[in-house]
Amino acid sequence: MQALELTTVINEQHQIHLQLPDFIKAGKAKVIVLLEDAADTQPPTKRVFGQFRGKIKINEDFDNELPEEFWLGKDA
Repeated sequence: MQALELTTVINEQHQIHLQLPDFIKAGKAKVIVLLEDAADTQPPTKRVFGQFRGKIKINEDFDNELPEEFWLGKDA
């Protein structure tokens, strides 16, 4: 197996174009894409107030103390 590092740009159509050196023979290849600063490539999502309304349920006893068995690691 041989590794080759090339730098390219991802275009607006989410495509990359590579020109391989002449010494690379035709055939199958595995391509791995490493993104620099991947966190910066994701557009920030805007939070919308109430977007999860009705999708989350909390039991009425949510604020009650947990049973002694929970803290002691015993089966309840």
